[in-house]
Amino acid sequence: MNNTLLTMRALRLTGMADRYEAINGLPQHQRPQTDIFLAQLLEAEELYRNHRRSTLSIKNAKFRYQASLQEINFEEGRNLTKETISAFSDCGFIDRGENIIITGATGCGKSYIASAIGHQACLLNKKVAYFSLPKLLGKIKTDKIDGAFRKETERIESKHLLILDDWGLTPLDTQSRLALLQIIEDRHNKYATIITSQLPVSAWHQYINDNTIADAILDRIIHQAHRIDLKGESLRKNIKNQNN
Repeated sequence: MNNTLLTMRALRLTGMADRYEAINGLPQHQRPQTDIFLAQLLEAEELYRNHRRSTLSIKNAKFRYQASLQEINFEEGRNLTKETISAFSDCGFIDRGENIIITGATGCGKSYIASAIGHQACLLNKKVAYFSLPKLLGKIKTDKIDGAFRKETERIESKHLLILDDWGLTPLDTQSRLALLQIIEDRHNKYATIITSQLPVSAWHQYINDNTIADAILDRIIHQAHRIDLKGESLRKNIKNQNN
């Protein structure tokens, strides 16, 4: 037993080793038959690796909130239903290369919903990246100077799901517009993007402020997008009032 356990540890079969040790700690009459024993070991290793992979994916995604679909607020007046969110739970929209647009006033829960969907994607072994759009564009400008722009855009392109938070929060200059167009173009019809914004979609063309680039960006985002238009007062305001 000890040699087998040591070999499993050496091979980094951690889930299998933990289950092997636990089963061998049982009385002889409680131990499963050999074929069942092997199946349990393999299952334990698979579960361990999936958990480790999803945990690392969540860490690397750098979500704004530690959120889950089960904790989303569906209070009346938010213009949000459990059925709407449930439709995203299998992350089929990612495989189909579809986008999600979440709009609403500040504090109404846009970023939380985006984070929750992103967490679910990580649990299903999808590669996810979460960015505040102003910070991302600022980083890209620095990368342009340092020569790391291509590497950063390739990293973003490789993600199954990209979440762009705070769309429309700061003005775009020419460099930012072109960078945004490249990011959206690289993902078009291949991967999914979630965008959160205080601006209604009808104001996005004006926000981009360049007819040609705006047409190109919005054509690639909007026509394959699910829309969530949140209503109601700020949830942060409601929480503050409840605490007073």
